[in-house]
Amino acid sequence: MFDDRYDLDPVARMRPRRGAVQRREVPLAKGLVVEHSETEWCGAVVGVREGIVQLEDFRGKVRAFPLADGFLIDGEPVRLVLPKRGPAGRQRTASGSFAAAPQPARVAMPSRIFVEGKHDAELVEQVWGADLRAEGVVVELLQGADNLAQVLDVFGPGPDRRAGVLLDHLVPGSKESRIADAIGRGPHGAHVLIVGHPFVDIWQAVKPERVGLASWPTIPRSIEWKTGICRALGWPSDDPADIAEAWARIRGRVRHFRDLEPELVGRVEHLIDFVTVPPG
Repeated sequence: MFDDRYDLDPVARMRPRRGAVQRREVPLAKGLVVEHSETEWCGAVVGVREGIVQLEDFRGKVRAFPLADGFLIDGEPVRLVLPKRGPAGRQRTASGSFAAAPQPARVAMPSRIFVEGKHDAELVEQVWGADLRAEGVVVELLQGADNLAQVLDVFGPGPDRRAGVLLDHLVPGSKESRIADAIGRGPHGAHVLIVGHPFVDIWQAVKPERVGLASWPTIPRSIEWKTGICRALGWPSDDPADIAEAWARIRGRVRHFRDLEPELVGRVEHLIDFVTVPPG
C-alpha cells in the first residue's frame, strides 16, 4: 500500500498565511530616499528610465531596480509610481514663489547680495535664481568673510545701493559675528544687512536626510570641515576636485527650498526683500 505520510510538509502548514502587502503609492521624485525591500539597499532617487529606478547611496554608489519592486520609506511599504501630470497652472520656482512669465532680461539693479564663497552662490542660484533674475539682483562672492569690509568700501552702499550679506556660522562669539558687529557700527551700517546661518558651512544647510544621513557628522576642529565630511562619508577627499565632486553630489539632491534647513531659507528671503524693497 502507498503511505502518504511523507507527502505532508508540516513546516509549510505552520507558515502564517498573509494577504498581499498593502503599499501606499508614492510619486517618484529626484532625491526621494527609499529602501529596496528585498536587498535592503537604501538610497536617493537619481534617475528613472523605462521602468527602472536608480538609487544612489550616501557613498555615491548607484544601483538600479525595477520600478515594480517593493520599496520602503521609513519602514513603511510603498509602491513607487510616476508622478501624474495635472492640468497646467501657475508654475512655482524652486523657492516656492510663482514663476514670472517670460520677459526680456532686466538691467541689474544697483543693490547686491554678497555671499562668502562659490558653494554659497551656487546653492542660492539653484533655489532662488529665477527670483533674483526677475528682480535684476546680482549675487557676488566675498571669497571669505575677512574680505567683507574691503568689498563694502569698494561697493559703496547707500540709500539706493543696498548690500545684503550672507555669512556662514554667524553665531555669538564667532569671527563672523565680530565682523558683522564692526560693519554695523561703521559708516556703511545703515545701508547694509548682514544675516547668517548657524552652520559651519553651507553644506550643512542641506537637510541631512537628503543625502541619506540622520545628521551631519561632527568633525574635529583639527580637520578641515569639508575634508572631514568627505572622509566620514567614505568619499575621496585628497584634492580640490574631490571636494568639488562631493559638493556637486550634495547639491544635486536639492530640488527646492524644502530640501534646505529653514535657518538658511529665512535668511535668504530676508536679504532679497532688503535689496529689492524701495527704501521708505
